[in-house]
Amino acid sequence: MTEIKIQSTGDTFTCDEDDTILRAALRSGHGMSYSCNVGSCGNCKFELVEGSVTHAREDAPAWSERDLKRNKWLGCQARPNGPCTIKFRDLPAYVSRDLPQRRAAKLLSVSAITHDISEFSFEIEGEDGFRPGQYALITVAGVEGARAYSMCNLPGEKVWNFQIKRVPGGAATEKLFGMQPGTELSIDGPYSTAYLREDVARDIVLMAGGSGLSPMVSIARGAFSAGMLADRKLHFYYGCRGEADLIDPAILGPELAQKVTFTSALSDASADGASHRTGFLHDVVAADFGEDLKNHEIYFAGPAVMSAAIQKMAYESGVPQDQLHFDEFF
Repeated sequence: MTEIKIQSTGDTFTCDEDDTILRAALRSGHGMSYSCNVGSCGNCKFELVEGSVTHAREDAPAWSERDLKRNKWLGCQARPNGPCTIKFRDLPAYVSRDLPQRRAAKLLSVSAITHDISEFSFEIEGEDGFRPGQYALITVAGVEGARAYSMCNLPGEKVWNFQIKRVPGGAATEKLFGMQPGTELSIDGPYSTAYLREDVARDIVLMAGGSGLSPMVSIARGAFSAGMLADRKLHFYYGCRGEADLIDPAILGPELAQKVTFTSALSDASADGASHRTGFLHDVVAADFGEDLKNHEIYFAGPAVMSAAIQKMAYESGVPQDQLHFDEFF
């Protein structure tokens, strides 16, 4: 265990030798800012005042030679080589209600949703608390680095379920899709600040693409479970390429599916538009809501290109930034 000191307050926390400074800070109840947790977004950069650290991922996209010269490091990749003093803003907004922890997990079942998306159910050790929309880091044997996947169920079941898209040639997903029930691995979480805001009275728009489906399903289920849909509308948009990628809204559950306005958007121009909308997801949403989009609470998850397009569309529609909730996965 290594001691990490926060320069501004003098507070300290400990970090295991195989942990990162970001995750150790979050486990200790400190609010180091973050989003992707895998080295791509750069939100968790801190200044190293004293001591030395090593990056677990030397080729992290969000870390540059300029950062190194300024003694800036990524919290999600930095592992201390000994006691350190660091400088960052300790923000309450990044302190999770359910502090993340590493725990053993056992695969219970795998069920297909589409030709390349399946739902994985894991029995987990320890507390199972999380907020709808949050994610966990799954470590797969033989694969370097943990992978971030969002839960699709709700807490209280002692299981965490993930709707995962198989990536051709993907080191982690190829192994996951080949796993048999009973396989054990490590899961670390929960993480994310893009969780359901139960205290917001606005109607809700959810936008998902690919395995971004998983957190949106959890948020929809969470809104229903919390009684939010008694006086709020929930619009669920799912974007995919063609009809082979479509999902059945029934995966939400029979009662919830009846309360949700579900729209599929097919980006393949040759797709049959008789029963489904065609076009990119952000364009379909913009056509449906126009300037009224700014009166909604918006959650989205999916590929980086989709995320960037949604952010641009929301900005042009006048949506305040604090009504947009997403994780910056790349």
